[in-house]
Amino acid sequence: MNPAAVALAGWAAGLETGTLPEAVVEAVREHLIDAVGCGVAGIRRGAADPALIVARGLGGPPEARLFSGERVGAVAAAFGNAVAVHALDFDDTHAGGLVHASAVTVPVALAVGEQTGAGGSDMITATAAGLEIVCRLGAAAPHGFHARGLHATSMCGVIGAAVTAGRLLGLDATRLTHAIGIAASGASGLLEFLHSPAGTKQLHPGIAAANGILAARLAAAGATGPAGALDGEYGLFPAMTGRAPDRDVLLSELGGRWEATRIGIKPYPACRLTHASIDAAGEFTGSTPSALTVTLHPDAVPIVAGPEKRRPRSPYEAKFSVYWCVAAMIVDGWVDLDTFEDLDRPDVLGLAARITVVTGAADVAAADAPGVVAGDGRVVRVERPAGGGVRTKAAANLGPGAPAVFVADGPAALLDAIEGCLK
Repeated sequence: MNPAAVALAGWAAGLETGTLPEAVVEAVREHLIDAVGCGVAGIRRGAADPALIVARGLGGPPEARLFSGERVGAVAAAFGNAVAVHALDFDDTHAGGLVHASAVTVPVALAVGEQTGAGGSDMITATAAGLEIVCRLGAAAPHGFHARGLHATSMCGVIGAAVTAGRLLGLDATRLTHAIGIAASGASGLLEFLHSPAGTKQLHPGIAAANGILAARLAAAGATGPAGALDGEYGLFPAMTGRAPDRDVLLSELGGRWEATRIGIKPYPACRLTHASIDAAGEFTGSTPSALTVTLHPDAVPIVAGPEKRRPRSPYEAKFSVYWCVAAMIVDGWVDLDTFEDLDRPDVLGLAARITVVTGAADVAAADAPGVVAGDGRVVRVERPAGGGVRTKAAANLGPGAPAVFVADGPAALLDAIEGCLK
């Protein structure tokens, strides 16, 4: 049986620039806009400062730009920008794989694309390939990485980053297979941050992006990686999830069924596993429920409903607290970036303390599960999380003070420029 890495590399290397379905091209443009907006918002709020300090310190030849404006090596730029994209947990999510697909691919495409002087069509093709592979890798073992305490975004993202970089570096199928093999050996990302106010999760996409570019460069220089790096005896899936990947999900209909078109734009800067509950809680806005019950998918409970989540110790921990997010929606009528600034609010904490979480059915992916909130004789059910409008969201994230490295004429002009350069 053909190793999965060989099949994915062959498909990605064989993608012809300019032949992608229009729906895929449009999806890439939307996710690039969303990622840039999230990255600039992360920088504006200081959430990516440590990564940017390190990226600037790495220096290197002036191959690519950080979102903050400085020119550094492509590896450093991708690292800093990927952390910025994910820093506020506002970046997109593929529900089936529970992966943040753009954070680990868009910064790579921008950095390596700038380094190589790639045109818009080449960058779209490289990004589409990376997005597709990240999503399929995550969905091929639903919740498999998370169940073992591993962050699927970074575990799968390093491979998507390597494919994105490899396409822009012109790797053929053989060398792209080596790049995947090398990248898989560098896959990392622990979920221990869930039990701590530490900020390691924000760093994971940056590490994956940097290691993905390094893997592609190593393969270009002649380094080799095992063809069984994904599904061999000691490959990524058997070693890290304890099971083989679903080959149909991972490999079937490549180029026909596009998971890249199923990546959701986040309307709330919080873990996607809270979103349906936030939507349902919106129906209680303006009331003061004496008690509430929130029903969650069983895979979501350990991530967003642990006992320590009742009183979050950091803004990032609040983003992973269904108690805080639901209570804030009911008290304020919205959940936005400011929701996670003041964690000592008695009104939100008081309501959070009156929320009980119960486990519901597990017949769909956790990130696509219904949101059910019950209280004071009412039951509100939302079938799946709502999406967000990418241009409106990006304009708000960019704000009136977007760095002049982009454009000086404001967010709308920047969005038009991004779209135009990829046509």
